Amino acid sequence: MASRIDRKQVAETALRLLNEVGLEGLTLRKIAKELNVQAPALYWHFKNKQELLDEMATEMFRRMAVHWTAEIGPEGSGEGHAWQDEMLTTCRRLRRGLLAYRDGGKVFSGTRMTDESHAAPMEAFLRRLTAAGFAPREAMLAWWTAYNFTIGLVIEEQSVHPDPENPDERDPAYDLESRERLLGESHPLAAQAGREMFGDIEAGFEAGLRIIIAGIEATHRRGPGS
Repeated sequence: MASRIDRKQVAETALRLLNEVGLEGLTLRKIAKELNVQAPALYWHFKNKQELLDEMATEMFRRMAVHWTAEIGPEGSGEGHAWQDEMLTTCRRLRRGLLAYRDGGKVFSGTRMTDESHAAPMEAFLRRLTAAGFAPREAMLAWWTAYNFTIGLVIEEQSVHPDPENPDERDPAYDLESRERLLGESHPLAAQAGREMFGDIEAGFEAGLRIIIAGIEATHRRGPGS
């Protein structure tokens, strides 16, 4: 029975179901039913759900990498682009790729890549930073900071707008007017903060990313050990 399916089929089916049921509703039993096999057949390929999530995240990245390469070519954006622009573009692509999947941020966070498909894009990006004068460790920390900001923001964003098919729909729990009525008189600044955090999330992403890049610039100018 296990020979009827392979790891790629299972991961692709899981990603398709993810948009329907979300991460909490995604079970090996549902995936097996969709594949028309018994649940134990999946354990030939994945010992547990975490191993499946690792493969799902890897498949997500493979798909993102294909789109990125189609947009900018296998060698990236080309010489002459400032590293700041490269950082902005890369994080924007990552956010857009994760938003294509319901709970995509949660699936991607904390998982391990199951192959080396992530290595070439990372190598190319880090080479851009080192060519701009960053020490290797400095380049890695710069990327790791921007990467984690992007992943974290997507997780929050998908709590507010959980359905990738209807991105303008808002979870009622994040109704801004209700929040302001509840907090307005006693905590006016916290009430206003809601619109910044949960209102125009794309604008908040752009602003936060530019703050991070400005911090990287300032630290880089001060030199090693700053």
